[in-house]
Amino acid sequence: MESQDLRIFKCVAEAKSLSKAAEVLGYVQPHISQRMKNLEEELDTKLLTRTNRGVTLTDEGEALFNYAQRILLLMEEAKAEVNPNKFRKSLIIGASQTVSASKVPALFSSFLKEHRDIEVKIKTDRKKVLQEMLSYGEIDGLFLSGTYNKAQFETVYRYAEKIVLISPLYEARVEKDQPTLLINSDGNCIYRNRLVAFSKEHHIHKASIIEFDSLEAILQGVRDGLGISVVPASVVNSRGDMKSIQYQELADDVQIDFVVKKGKKRSQSLKKFIRFLESL
Repeated sequence: MESQDLRIFKCVAEAKSLSKAAEVLGYVQPHISQRMKNLEEELDTKLLTRTNRGVTLTDEGEALFNYAQRILLLMEEAKAEVNPNKFRKSLIIGASQTVSASKVPALFSSFLKEHRDIEVKIKTDRKKVLQEMLSYGEIDGLFLSGTYNKAQFETVYRYAEKIVLISPLYEARVEKDQPTLLINSDGNCIYRNRLVAFSKEHHIHKASIIEFDSLEAILQGVRDGLGISVVPASVVNSRGDMKSIQYQELADDVQIDFVVKKGKKRSQSLKKFIRFLESL
């Protein structure tokens, strides 16, 4: 039984699909199917139940999956321990652009001062995509706001983020009664939803909406007098280029959860990061 077979099997088990696993690993599906067939023949037992909707693990498959997680983690940790110059311990964390622009960088900065041997990577994308990445094991943990699948993920750390309504410094540059709302294009973005809720509370029913794919574009739009938006307070407080923007702190904070996949074997890097968060 080769380690690559275990990696493929683990990916298939997490994706619950041969085709999705092939996409994640960069293989064609027939190759994945053949490797799984060979593994089942080698172990002389059925590991996967194939259906029209994907695959599920048999009892024997569940047992192998638990071993595969531990074996592959130990292999990565062994390489990093034997040759730390070549194989650094890694930690891959997901976060939306808005969340990753607020408290998260400061958290990583403090964490890396204590753990210089760990290589940290941040993946930014839409909330739905990031949850899929966590489900498939492509990232170790995820900072998110709002609801999530609690049957699949669990919160191991939580913090509150103050939010502000930002507008151009000179109000004459925007329509006071019906200002344009500058929002994130991600429909699940909590800051987008808070701005829309704010507009309804203040009877801004006919406001125009402009969607942007990045936080920087939203901030620049407000600077240029294009409209108003809602962002984390820490974004405003930490930047020196906000002189042309005025802001109003809103009453309710946004709750940010750091979630991990339930039942998944945690790497030493992830365990250290969780302990670091719990110590704050």
